[in-house]
Amino acid sequence: MKTDNIADDRGELVSLMEPLLIADSSRHRGPFTDLALDLTRKSAGFRRSLPPSLLGSLAALVRAMNCYYSNLIEGHDTHPIDIERALKNDYSQDAHERDLQLEAKAHIAVQEWIDRGGVKAGVAITADGVCEIHRRFCALVPEDLLWVEDPATKERVRVVPGELRTRDVRVGSHVAVSAGALPRFLGHFAQVYGNLGKADGIISTAAAHHRLLWMHPFLDGNGRVARLVSHAMLLDMLDTGAVWSVARGLARNAQMYKALLANCDMPRGNDLDGRGTLSEEALAEFTRFFLKVCIDQVDFMESLVQPARLRARILLWAEEETRLGELPAKSGGILEAVLYRGELPRGEAASVVGSGERQARRIVSALLEKEVLVSDSPRAALRLAFPASLAWRWMPGLFPERTH
Repeated sequence: MKTDNIADDRGELVSLMEPLLIADSSRHRGPFTDLALDLTRKSAGFRRSLPPSLLGSLAALVRAMNCYYSNLIEGHDTHPIDIERALKNDYSQDAHERDLQLEAKAHIAVQEWIDRGGVKAGVAITADGVCEIHRRFCALVPEDLLWVEDPATKERVRVVPGELRTRDVRVGSHVAVSAGALPRFLGHFAQVYGNLGKADGIISTAAAHHRLLWMHPFLDGNGRVARLVSHAMLLDMLDTGAVWSVARGLARNAQMYKALLANCDMPRGNDLDGRGTLSEEALAEFTRFFLKVCIDQVDFMESLVQPARLRARILLWAEEETRLGELPAKSGGILEAVLYRGELPRGEAASVVGSGERQARRIVSALLEKEVLVSDSPRAALRLAFPASLAWRWMPGLFPERTH
């Protein structure tokens, strides 16, 4: 990224980033509406299929997954097991790995804030909302990761959390809008994307994703911020419950994701390529890719938590742990009851496994220690948890198995 210390507004017209929407007259509108409706139906059906008590635990695992894949796109590979360790303040002795753990922990903190209603989609796309997401993320990132270097001059510049860049930048072959013009462009961005109906809003999430990156409002962190803004938009419009994430699909198709984003920087090709300054066909191609990735991720998550299959994987793990002496006998019975009911009052544990209170307490204690059960207090009901260390067994394919 090349930077110049220029903060003036050179008077660029906001039409430079048009089209922000796929035109109603476009041949792509019909198919995109169908994709948006399919995504809405599948996302709502998946959420409704989950017991309410399971939503929080699954969302926590998805946050770790989303963080892993979003950082992976940026070249930072911090496995969810190490992310989970960081959430418990258990850090690597290696300084760089520790910094990456802290970066991941910062990402999760911001997404949890979004998931809990900290910012709605209508606010997330405003200049204040975008800057707040960046501020919250960068304020928790280690100092060493807040510096960027100009590849040409080798000058190191510190990224200020939540502050729009005051320098002009070039990212690859793309020259971003001047620093001084950012407030105007961000204002237009919010005005367009903040006044859409549900179907148009879902379709435009992809366009908003690219146009935010095209503006490149910050010296660093733009990719993570753009994906968090997209997450907030989808969370709000689809009421996803935060139990699926587009980031996994984008990372698994990272080469295509980056290539299609770069194509969206291209100018309009001809009279059949929309009426804006930038290529509408390229924007449509990215929109199709983005919506299909969303649908694929909903389908994938739904396949992982199909009750019969999830039950079989969990009980197989419990049997193996019991055989190895890691869990007491009948531990699987408690897990099965929690999975079936959503939560289990502690007082009912003994009747579930057909044992005395003392044995039931021993089983529950062992499962809590394994972190496969959680509870809000020593007397509160038991709920299922999804520790990252067991995801490769319970939720295969969610992220790569750790090999070291």
